[in-house]
Parts: sequence; structure tokens; C-alpha cells
Amino acid sequence: MTSGLVHLGSLPARAPGETAAQGDASLTRHGLMRDGFGRRVEYLRISVTDKCNLRCVYCMPEEGLPWLRRDDLLSYEEIAEVVGVMAPLGLRSLRITGGEPLVRRDLPVLVRMLSKIPGIEDIALSTNAVLLDGYATALRDAGVNRLNISLDSLIPGRIDAIARRSGSADGIFRGIEAAERAGFAPIKINCVVMRGRNDDEVESFARMSQERPWHIRFIEVMPTGENLGVSADEYVSSDEMLERIRAIGDLSPVNGPRGNGPARYYAFPGAPGTIGVITPMSHNYCDRCNRMRLTADGHLRPCLFGAIQTNLRDPLRRGEPIEPLVRETLRIKPERHWLVQGDDTGSGGLLALSQVGG
Repeated sequence: MTSGLVHLGSLPARAPGETAAQGDASLTRHGLMRDGFGRRVEYLRISVTDKCNLRCVYCMPEEGLPWLRRDDLLSYEEIAEVVGVMAPLGLRSLRITGGEPLVRRDLPVLVRMLSKIPGIEDIALSTNAVLLDGYATALRDAGVNRLNISLDSLIPGRIDAIARRSGSADGIFRGIEAAERAGFAPIKINCVVMRGRNDDEVESFARMSQERPWHIRFIEVMPTGENLGVSADEYVSSDEMLERIRAIGDLSPVNGPRGNGPARYYAFPGAPGTIGVITPMSHNYCDRCNRMRLTADGHLRPCLFGAIQTNLRDPLRRGEPIEPLVRETLRIKPERHWLVQGDDTGSGGLLALSQVGG
């Protein structure tokens, strides 16, 4: 059935002690969406494409993947319609992702559409920055408030090797400079740490927070079907990262920049920037998950991992109401993911993070 939920599994229907009527009411009481575990959901990650101009070793195979057809993708108007349905239910923050979102044409057009939807307060963008030099000002003017930029090394040759695309480092550095010129703040720099590949740069990245008002975030490798070797052999825990960073100087917990993500933040005394760690493997943060994901082909996923997703695209194109599907997806949002390092059983069959927007 194309309009239904797939692979529901044996999930709790509502919070312990909550009646069915109370559970349904919790979705809209005071304009808030809450899942069956009482978590407030107000953040949607929107993938606009599964394609990417890089082939990062932890993300997708070097040869790429079978890409979605153009007519499989949600149009910008359809994306805006989904957001327009969810905003009255309590959706407040959006993040545009890919693949690499800037490979989709006219992205500022979508941003302008989303920024006009009542209730939407914040729009962010995740990008590898290779194409950002040509888009930074237009995105800022259209309504993007914040940027997350992927940068896995400070050494140009190593960046190209991790991305498996020569010349990518030059584009990334130009993109970061363009983001600063356009006035983006905060700028978050995301680094996936891999043993033997870039973990010797953790201290150098951390020192950047002492010099610039950047928020450096170190991310643990997460397993998918195509990166199991990296996941099994190159994993570095956040505890090890922080231990090495503390050798530089005192670190204190801080609130960090505004945003909707799961990072825990720290700072050196007097530093203009912060250091964050994103710890899906070593310290599960699912208890405070506030998000769902809309894939490029129009499936609403209550969790990045696992196989639960709702087809919104086909009912939308048939002119059917999608609000009941949104509510049901929220209701069966799982309590947590079940990832195991070096094993893809908890990933829900994902080959690459780019398939669902990361």
C-alpha cells in the first residue's frame, strides 16, 4: 500500500500511562507535536536530492549509487506543502540537506518559499561547501539563517582523498570564506573523525575554536551498508577525542550556539568558538530527539536509522490529506536507534547516509 507506513515493528503506541485520547491530543495541545515517549518534535530535516558531488569514504561508495529519477523527487512546491501541513502542528525549524543540497538547481527559490510559511522560525543548511561560493549571498538573502559545513581535514590533499574528488579542498575553502563574507553566524564545522585517516588533526581542529568564532563539531562514524570497514576499523569515540583535546587546555561545558542538533559543547577559556561532539555510538542521545526527516523522494522518517517511513509523496500527488499520515508517523517514532559499530543490522538497510539526508 503506497500511502501507508512500512515495517512498523512492535513499537509503543503512546507514553506509559497515557490513554489513546490523551496520546492523540498530545500532538496538537498548545500547538506542540509530541511522540509516544513525550518528546517534543519541532525540527524537520529536508533532503532535496540524493546526489552528491563528493564520494566521502564514510558516506557512500566511490562509484556512487543508483540515483532517483527526477520525477521521483518532491518538487519545491510539494516540499513547501508538506511543511505547510506540519507547521500548524508545531514544526518550527528546518534543515535543508542532500546528498549535497547545492547540486539541486535554484535552491534559494525553495528557501524563500519555506521562509514565508507561518510558524517556521529557523532555516539551516548542511553543505560540503564545494559550490557554496556561488550561492552564499543568495541563500542568506533568501532566508537561510545558519550553515553546517563538512570539513574532514585541514590538509588539502587529505580532504581530496577522503572526498575521493580532486580539487574539492579548494572549493570548500572558498565556500567557507564566502559564508563569512555573507554574514553567516554561527558557522558550524563538522568533522567525521576516523582513526588513521584524520584523527591526528583533532587537536588542530580544536585550536581553531581559540582563533575563530567557529563551532567545531567532531562526529563519530555511524555504520551503513557501504562503510562497514571504516565503521569497524576506524571508529574513534568522543571520549577519546575529548581526552586528547583536554591536553591542549582546560575545557568547560557550555551551552553552545543556537540550533536543534544533539551536540554537547565545550570551550577553552576566552575562546571565541566552541568544540562539540556528536555521539550516536558512544553516548546515545535518542532520549532528547526532536526531529523527523523528509527524504528527497517524499518519505517521512521518524528516525534516521531503521526502516520506518511513510510515503507522503503519492498521497500528496493524489490530492489526499497527509496530516493523518504525519500524525501517525509521529505516534510510532521509535524510542531509539539500534546501531552497532561495524554492523549494518541497525541501519534499516541504508547503503549510504545520502539516501535519507544524514
